[in-house]
This record gives sequence, C-alpha cells and structure tokens, in this order.
Amino acid sequence: MSTERQANIAKPVLTIGTRGSPLALAQARETRERLLAAHPALREADIAISVIKTTGDRIQDRALAEAGGKGLFTKEIEEALLDGSIDLAVHSMKDMPTQLPDGLIMAAYLPREDVRDVLLATKPTRLSDLPRNAVVGTASLRRKAFLLARRPDLEVVTFRGNVQTRLRKLEEGVVTATFLALAGLHRLQLAPEGMCVLEPEEMLPAVAQGAIGIECRDGDTRVLSFLAALDDAETRLRVEAERALLATLDGSCRTPIAALAELDGDRLRLRGAIARPDGSNLIEIERHGGRDDGLAMGLDAGADLKGRIGPGFFDP
Repeated sequence: MSTERQANIAKPVLTIGTRGSPLALAQARETRERLLAAHPALREADIAISVIKTTGDRIQDRALAEAGGKGLFTKEIEEALLDGSIDLAVHSMKDMPTQLPDGLIMAAYLPREDVRDVLLATKPTRLSDLPRNAVVGTASLRRKAFLLARRPDLEVVTFRGNVQTRLRKLEEGVVTATFLALAGLHRLQLAPEGMCVLEPEEMLPAVAQGAIGIECRDGDTRVLSFLAALDDAETRLRVEAERALLATLDGSCRTPIAALAELDGDRLRLRGAIARPDGSNLIEIERHGGRDDGLAMGLDAGADLKGRIGPGFFDP
C-alpha cells in the first residue's frame, strides 16, 4: 500500500481546533461527543482535536484589555480555519468578537449552560458581606466595574489564569476573593467549597456567557452538514440578541458591558447594563418582545444605552 494511501486512511474526517486550557479542551470533547451521538457512522478516531496556542494564552502578566481585547483568544484559531488546517473551531462565545473574519460563520451553538457568576472567597461569604477594603482578583472589566458600583470600598486587582490557576491563587491567599463562571465549573465538574452563586440581579453576566459556539468556513457544505444537528435554536436566539446589543455599543474586553436574554415560551426578555470602569456610573436597561424579536431588541437596547452615554464613558 502506498504512503499516500496510508495517509488518506489515517486522516480524520473532522479536525476540531481549540485552545489548550482544561476548560477549552472540555468544550472540544463535548463537541466531539455530540457529533458522535448525532452521526453514528462516525467513530471517535474520525474526529481529531488540534490544540492551538493563542496570543491571549501567552499573555499572563496584564489584563487583556491592555493588550487588544477579545480577538486575542481567536485570531490564531481562525487563521487555521481559513487555511484549512482545521475544519471547525470551538469557542466560549463570551470571548468572541462580534465581527467575524470574512469567510467564517457561527455554524452551531450547543445548549447553553448556567449563565451565572460565582463568588469564591478564602472564607465563604456573600458579595455584600466581603470585608471592607478586601482585595478581589479578576481580569474582567465587567466584573470589576459592576463590583465597584456596588462595593466601591473594595480593592480590585488583575487576576489572570485558567480556572485551576485562579483557584490555587485564591487558596494561597493572593486575594481575598475572585469570580468564576458557573458554566466553566460545571463543564470541569468542579464544585469548590463555599462558592456563592450570584443571581443576574446582583451581577449581570457577560454577553453570551455559558454558550459554546462552533465556527467553520462559510459554504463548507461537508462540515456544515455535520454541524447542523448540533445547533440549539434557543441558545442561538438568546446569544444573537445579546451580541446585537454588544455590537451596537462596539463592545469589547475594554468595555464593561453585560447582557442576558431569556426565553419564556414565546416571550423574550433582554436585560443589558453598562458601567464606567471605576463603577461610578451603572446604567441598566430592559426590553421585552417575541422570540423572533431578539435581534431588533438587541439593536434597540444597544442604541438606547449608547445614546445615554457621552464621549469617554468607557475611558479608565
């Protein structure tokens, strides 16, 4: 048998591109399992997972806002999609820029996980009960701004690293408290002792928090045929409404913006909020409509919020 023939046999049917963190790998494996369940003719060996190190993974000494924002976690992966090195990419949607590169589309969204944030402290506590002047670590401008809006006495410091790294730093006493997304803890099957789940009324989540999106080349009918069965319609409606609000505000990692769309039957509720980075001004908004009104609601809410702020609102 020729070497070329052997190579063709060994080549996977689908190659998934992902970051290499434990959470990213868990999301890629979930995608693989869903593909195998949806397409019984596929075997596990038919679906490869390719780890791609992104610029965002390399930067650990400062907040991403100082280095360029959300695209730092997607650029290299999307380049691999465009050059054909991988067939699909699995992303945490809260890390995705609102504008995709030409030639790429979001082909599917997996069923959304719990959207809420979790407060973790050296001594289990609620947000309101943190000691005065306590040091709280986070790399999220949204969490920092929304926290300071409610607790301006706290000291907030930059706190980078994957879930396991942040849990270790907390245990070592580097900070008094930190935040994590409950969705990530669920996907990693972690339940740290004493975690306090924050309801959206207390800490509105990041746009598309808890949602996994699958990106592929536009017009790649072969890959799209595999992904069609994975697309969750409710998650798509909710995420697209939230991302429309974000896009209207030209939001990024450098802008403290939150949004949450929720479906109740055929009714859609959209909440959004923006804040100054220092928490000195928090503006909240809410819209209600039908399940098919999400895009229009997001655009309208974003335009309304944009009209309420002046130049320099998001400046540090």
